[in-house]
Amino acid sequence: MTTTVSASSINPAAMSVEPASNAFVRLLPGLAISAALAAAGMTLGRIGWLQAHGFSALTLAIVLGILVGNTLYPRFAATCGGGVSFSKQSLLRLGVVLYGLRLTVQDIGHVGFAGVATDALVLSSTFALACYIGIKWLGLDRNTAMLIGAGSSICGAAAVMASEPVVRARAEQVTVAVATVVVFGTFAIFLYPALFELNQHWALIPGGAEGFGIYAGSTIHEVAQVVAAARSVGPHAADTAVIAKMVRVMMLAPFLIMLSAWLARHDAKRAGGGQAGDGYAALPKAKLAVPWFAFAFVAVVLFNSLRLLPASAVALTNEIDTVLLAMAMAALGLTTHISSIRKAGIKPLLLALILFVWLVVGGALINRWVFGWLS
Repeated sequence: MTTTVSASSINPAAMSVEPASNAFVRLLPGLAISAALAAAGMTLGRIGWLQAHGFSALTLAIVLGILVGNTLYPRFAATCGGGVSFSKQSLLRLGVVLYGLRLTVQDIGHVGFAGVATDALVLSSTFALACYIGIKWLGLDRNTAMLIGAGSSICGAAAVMASEPVVRARAEQVTVAVATVVVFGTFAIFLYPALFELNQHWALIPGGAEGFGIYAGSTIHEVAQVVAAARSVGPHAADTAVIAKMVRVMMLAPFLIMLSAWLARHDAKRAGGGQAGDGYAALPKAKLAVPWFAFAFVAVVLFNSLRLLPASAVALTNEIDTVLLAMAMAALGLTTHISSIRKAGIKPLLLALILFVWLVVGGALINRWVFGWLS
């Protein structure tokens, strides 16, 4: 007796298990190497000297990724590519969303309207300068200029990584932008304590140590760099600096949404208004690339403001978030080739230097004007 099996008798769920499991298995090698480099970066990030000089786990993870990516990784790229790409894209978005558990709406109240206005003005002016000077004067490509502008104006490497899917940047463009954040943010750690001493005599920035803390939080690139610089000034400066910096970080979500909308409109105009032969007439109609993870980021901040989670759960989630972001940074480093960075030349560094000077000088003027106007 022969038994026949019809197509309708086969369980579709059973058929889908194997492909799904195979897909996960293909991701494992890349996830493993990203996790290993992230763990190494986090371990090095606990060293006191590195902490004192503003080298966070994220910065160290991308440095290690670049070292491995330009030496050993090419031998295993075919096997690890899927997991590395997953870390660089999906884990990054999840990490940005969970970053919201570090912030609350109440943080805004600690710096007041003046602190929020200062952060907004510093952010918008710095990013506008990055686009104008980088593209119009220095002739940089739009993606590189915008990424450097995002890193300088908001929250360093995290902002660069979060902006990458919105501007659709290449790995080497992201790494160049992150490198500028590391260079000038590290220099700020040593510069700002000296500026505080000068401000004691000149009184350009009002408010004493607390006022200077807001200045530091609104102008220094990375959170870790803000902490390192402000702690050298004093505890009052450190407290207000961290809060001002966190408020600036909260502006990442609306920034990404507005940037995505502007890019979609700008690209649609160039595609629709291009003349034959100018390179734009053949472009497809641009679509709005909505960064949905930015909305999720805001939702997490609002949820965290309710204080519903126990402190231990928030602390554990923040540790997990650091791991996710470090894995994304490591994956970015793995896919970055030094030769591509060398091709970028001196112009990205020059743009970052101009923006750094603006943050120090222009940021001080903005702080003085805002607090003088509202006092």
